Amino acid sequence: MSGALPRYSDAQLEAAVSRLSDRERFREAEAAVARAAPHLGRILAQALAEGGWFADSHADEVRKAADEADPDARLTALRTLLAEETRMGMLVGVAIGWALAAELARNEQEEEPE
Repeated sequence: MSGALPRYSDAQLEAAVSRLSDRERFREAEAAVARAAPHLGRILAQALAEGGWFADSHADEVRKAADEADPDARLTALRTLLAEETRMGMLVGVAIGWALAAELARNEQEEEPE
């Protein structure tokens, strides 16, 4: 079996995302993530570091925002920086979750009796 992720149509993705609004379905996913959280946090930090998301440029942006003389401009810069970091963390986190789901499905298939 290849390591490629399964491909889904827009309709399949939309339906799956819609089903996540069912609180009970989401609770199951939440519980699984809670069990894996320590490991997933490490993988997320590693992926963000390897991707250069928090390299010197990030430190420069933090410093620029903190050094902003105008309080309103400083607040705007900090909010923007936090929003960008949150978005990037979420996107990388989703990619990790998707890859984890693929690994779990692959393991499940390998463990099925023939």
